[in-house]
Amino acid sequence: MKWSFVIQQKLKAALLLSVIMLLIILNSVISRFNIQGIDESFDSIYADRLIPAIDIVYLMENLYNKRLLLEKYLLLDTGRSPQDTRRQLDLCDRTIDSLITAFEQTYLVEQESRSFLDLKNRIGEYARLEKAILSLVLAGRKEEGWELFEGAGAAVFHNTITHLNELTNIQSVVGKELMKHSKSEVSIFNFYSTIQIVLAIIIGGIILSLIQSSKIINPRQSGPGHLN
Repeated sequence: MKWSFVIQQKLKAALLLSVIMLLIILNSVISRFNIQGIDESFDSIYADRLIPAIDIVYLMENLYNKRLLLEKYLLLDTGRSPQDTRRQLDLCDRTIDSLITAFEQTYLVEQESRSFLDLKNRIGEYARLEKAILSLVLAGRKEEGWELFEGAGAAVFHNTITHLNELTNIQSVVGKELMKHSKSEVSIFNFYSTIQIVLAIIIGGIILSLIQSSKIINPRQSGPGHLN
């Protein structure tokens, strides 16, 4: 009977050790997924939020440069030909196109896609207005060119900047959501790690108790029947 009891206790201890191993394996798998999720979130924050935010700054800078360049040409007698002005505007346009291409390659949520499409349309519309203004100047109708610059040109330009600001705000909101998601993943990881430690301590205590209770009394102390 005593050996049967010892075997039962050892089986219980082995079972509890198996439970600990399963918990460790399960926690390792969950932790791997959590860490992968955190890594992806930080990659997205850098590649899809931080870098595009910098591109937006350069995009806005080039749009203002174009606006100021054309305004200076229309107001001041700099001696620069319309062709020279057009070449400078084309240089800004090429920079803007490269920034737009880079931005398109990032991950965009649905609202960002709509806002970005509107922005592209406004940028294209403003570029067409610039060509129309320079064509009026070449035709000797500089005053009409100025009126177009101050009228429809100003309206489209401000609309473009509005879309840029809207896109920046969306970037900020999505970035905050990614940070919140990352913090949630970290909290889950810490929770499972704490549970594993607590369970390991509890089960370890139970195992020690089982081992202690399964110790065999010294076989020499077997009672008077042994003398017979």
